[in-house]
Amino acid sequence: MVLEVAIFDIVPGREAAFTDAYRNVRHLVEATEGCRSVRMTRGVESPARFVLLIEWDSVEAHEVGFRASDRFPKWRAAIGEFFASPPVVEHFSDV
Repeated sequence: MVLEVAIFDIVPGREAAFTDAYRNVRHLVEATEGCRSVRMTRGVESPARFVLLIEWDSVEAHEVGFRASDRFPKWRAAIGEFFASPPVVEHFSDV
């Protein structure tokens, strides 16, 4: 299992619209084979910063199963307009 951590800095004032857009396309990630769980969190001190946590069976499940699928462009089109800067995305494994 790997944990994808994606940090999104959202254009200030557009946080509510981003949250709504995310909720409308979350199912695109959840429907991907190899996706175990999806969780979006919001910064308390930095309310324009969101952190997406997705548990995948493998990096390949994320990179090939989702990012290379027809679901990813739909996902990105729905939420990308709210990004103040490109997201930072990394994978982590338990120690």
